[in-house]
Parts: sequence; C-alpha cells; structure tokens
Amino acid sequence: METLNYPALGETLVRHTLSNGLRILVAPKPGFRRAHAIFATRYGGADRRFRLGDRWIDTPAGIAHFLEHKMFDMPDGSNVLAELSARGASPNAYTGSAVTAYHFTCTDNFYVNLDTLLNYVSTPYYTEESVRKEQGIIAQEIRMYENSPGSVGYYRLMEILYAHHPVRENVAGTVESIASITPETLYNCHKVFYNPSNMVLCCVGDVDPEAVIAAAERILPSQPGEQPNRDYGEPESPLPAERRSEREMEVAQPIFYMGVKLDAPKSGADRLRFRLLAELALDRLAGPSSGLYNDLYAQGLLSRDFGFEVDDAAGAMTMLIAGESRDPEAVADALFERIDRVSHRGPDAAAFERCRRARYGMELGGLDRFSGYAGALFRGCMDGWNALDVFDLLQGFTAEEAAEFLCSAVTPERAAMSVIRPAG
Repeated sequence: METLNYPALGETLVRHTLSNGLRILVAPKPGFRRAHAIFATRYGGADRRFRLGDRWIDTPAGIAHFLEHKMFDMPDGSNVLAELSARGASPNAYTGSAVTAYHFTCTDNFYVNLDTLLNYVSTPYYTEESVRKEQGIIAQEIRMYENSPGSVGYYRLMEILYAHHPVRENVAGTVESIASITPETLYNCHKVFYNPSNMVLCCVGDVDPEAVIAAAERILPSQPGEQPNRDYGEPESPLPAERRSEREMEVAQPIFYMGVKLDAPKSGADRLRFRLLAELALDRLAGPSSGLYNDLYAQGLLSRDFGFEVDDAAGAMTMLIAGESRDPEAVADALFERIDRVSHRGPDAAAFERCRRARYGMELGGLDRFSGYAGALFRGCMDGWNALDVFDLLQGFTAEEAAEFLCSAVTPERAAMSVIRPAG
C-alpha cells in the first residue's frame, strides 16, 4: 500500500494493487459523513472488437451498455438498487465509449454498501427471458435518442468526423444490433472485461483504506484475467471524413455541433497535459468571459445555451463546440477569424491567466465533490496519469502556448459541423 501526500492541497491518496490486478485508490476525507465509491471497468461502447488468445471476437453495437443494465440482476432475484436505496445510498451506473462505472454515495453503512457493490458487479446472471425483456426496454431508450435533437446532432457530428473509429456509434447501439445479444454474449464479455485486472475501485470519504482493500480481497476473484487486445481499426486521418451534415427536426431554431479532431499523445501524463492545454485554449477562445462569446451573444448569434468541451475516449480526442444559433455558419466563421487574429496580434496574456486561475480554482473545489473526484481518479488510473497531477500541470501553461495550440490544431480544414434545423 502506497500513501501519497499533497500538503499544498490538504489531500492524501492511498494506492494499492491486489494480486489479481485490481487497482484501488482511496482519498481519505476525515470528518466528512458523506462517502462515495465507484467500481469501474475499462470497457465501453467503442470496445466492440477485441482479441483473446489467437482469435478476434466481434460483438454487437451497444453490448457494453446492455451489459451495464443487466448487472443489477442477481441469481437470488434480489433487487440491488432497492437494497442499496433502502440503506440510504444513492446508486447508479453509466456507460461511455471507453468505460462502464457502477457507483453509490451514502452517509451511513458504507462498508455494507461497498460489499454489495463489489458482489453484484462481479456476479453475472443472465437468462433468455431477462435478455428479451431488456431488449424491449433498451429499444425504447434508443428510439428516444433518435428523437432527441441533441443526441442526433452529436452522433451525426461524430459520424462525419470519424471514418471508422467506433466512437462514431451510439453507445446504446441500434434496435437491430441489440436484437442479436444473447446471454452467452453477455457472459463472454463479462468474463473478458469485468476481470479485476481490467478494473479500478475508487473511494472518497472518511473511509479506511485497509478496510476497502480487505473487502476487495474477500469478495473478488483471486486471479487476474487475460487482458484483451482492443481493435479500433486503422489510424484515422487528421481530417474529418465529411465536413457537413444537416437534419431537420422539431426545434425552435438551428442547433449546431462543431468538432475538431485532435492529434494527442497516446496515453499517460503527456496526454493529460495536451487535453488540459486544449481545454484552457478553448475556454480562452470561446468561454463565457471571452470577447468572442460576448460579441456573438450581443449580435444575437448565440444564446446562453452554449457549451464546449474536449471529449477524450478510446484513444480519440475531439474538441466540441455546441449551441443554438440562427446562423451557425456565422459562428464558425467568427471563431476561425478570432483564431486568425490571435496568430497575427498575439495572445492576451492577462485574459489567459484569468482562465488558468479560474480552472485551478474549479479543480480545487472539485476535491470536495466526491463523485467527480472519484471519477477523475479512476479515469487517470486507467489512462496512466494521476488526477492530482492536474494542479502542477496547470501552473506551467502560458498564453503563448495556448495561442500556438489554437493556430496549429484548430483549423477550418480539421473541423466539421452538424446542424439540426427547424422542420419545414
């Protein structure tokens, strides 16, 4: 067991790896009643093709999300969610392109709830009847996505940005793809991806790291499983597969999703630093305190329903900008014009420094938002970086570096736009 101390942050992080390969991270928070635990596997919607031994295995789109839904079924017929809720816990789960995570927050009965979490995530139980029932439930969920302008706009953007990388597909799959899922498929995927050596357990709160480790040793399998070799296809071009997509749906005014493919380092601290730089540069360019955002808002080209992020999953990193606008093309033109202005006039160092300090403060405040803190811990562990290294990295960025990033990485040639226009 390794203990890392961060006096400047007032934080301690305990790390340990079991003999079965499970990585455990505990951030003790003495004096807090609330505690959060998250048990996550490096398995998401993009992990459809993988190799075990000498054979390649292809699985249906939506299998990881389907498996997440079915993990709450237990052989004795008990309802795990009801059991956790009855003890005052708030349980939930989610599936992304690269991870599936199961978690709960509670103020009492933490160790009993932790036992339940570890037990149900490590106990697969699927029947033909329950799979057929779930296919109907998830088919309804998929149809809801198909009628959601936000979901349609986002996934259409990913489809035109990426030629073949599976991040272009809806994590939930399609009605047709989930129809081919069987109990055998689910058992096989659980065996491969839910083995301890492919998982991370994170706990944040006034909890005892040794007790957390003991629970994992007592409940989980003692041996590591074989690590799958994932296949996301041939390397993508840095340019989008297509530049433009338009759909008509029932919306009051056009909704746009603009994306730029980023050529980031493969993993580790270098990838974390690259993503942080991209996020800072984007905040300086189009954040709520930027001249660009305020000019476009004053012209009626943007509403307050405007946002941006850097999406990093399954080896694909994408800069996303989205919102409502009566003229999405004018917004894109203004964005690239502002980047061109930076390349000629140079960056505003004082404005960048405000963005950097604000981000540092946001990250510092996040240490008391236990679910987000635990999420950052497990993602960093899976990707080869330490979430608390963010604070040192944020100290080193400069306005010149952010400006250079914008001018080299965010160009019209690398961008694509998906627009949802009002029907008729």
